[in-house]
Amino acid sequence: MVIEVMELNWDAEGIFRSRPNRFLSIVDIIGPEEIKGEMVHVHDPGRLKELLYPGNRILLKKAFGKKRKTKWDVIAARFENEWILIHSGYHRAISERILRGNNNPLGPLKDIRPEVTVGHSRLDFVCKDEFDTVIGVEVKGCTLAVDGVALFPDAPTKRGRKHLETLMEMKASGNRAALMILIFRHEARCFSPNEETDPRFTETFRSAMEAGVEVHPVVFRYDGVNVSYLGTVPVCE
Repeated sequence: MVIEVMELNWDAEGIFRSRPNRFLSIVDIIGPEEIKGEMVHVHDPGRLKELLYPGNRILLKKAFGKKRKTKWDVIAARFENEWILIHSGYHRAISERILRGNNNPLGPLKDIRPEVTVGHSRLDFVCKDEFDTVIGVEVKGCTLAVDGVALFPDAPTKRGRKHLETLMEMKASGNRAALMILIFRHEARCFSPNEETDPRFTETFRSAMEAGVEVHPVVFRYDGVNVSYLGTVPVCE
């Protein structure tokens, strides 16, 4: 079942040239206006090597704000014949629409509150299920897949490990705790922590699952107009 989650339009297409740091890229805008060597914002700290490489096509959206140093955000990058959403700023809206929908993998929820401080971490959501059990929910975005296996992270993440530790603490306190992985590779058949890139995160991930933290990998497709929910996949055995 394909469910449209949100409409996400873009303003220009570009060609990726280089990435001076994690959050900035240099691109050539090719339409509707042509600009060479424009500095644009990358709202994703991952490496994205399979998506952001010289010559690849990207989609851009105009950005506004007095404190902005760039006029554009990178929305998506081309991979084979698909657009892959790489702007993590949309993760909260996408995940919240899933949590509030009828196809929520966590079951019916209420009192959904975003950005809640729990211990020494800030979780993406804290909510309650139909039995009034508190649930801590952390959301991670995944754009890397190899041979049908979605992999996170694509760069070492201390912050991600800290979030898993907070979820384990919530579970140990008698609450529910869940990790929702937003997979933006429609061909993914299962999810696995990326042990080669971050063995410490992988170790913590496995400990979290053993402790009873729920893991819900959900798959999406972005066609350049709509972000669509395709369903869930399991954690790879």
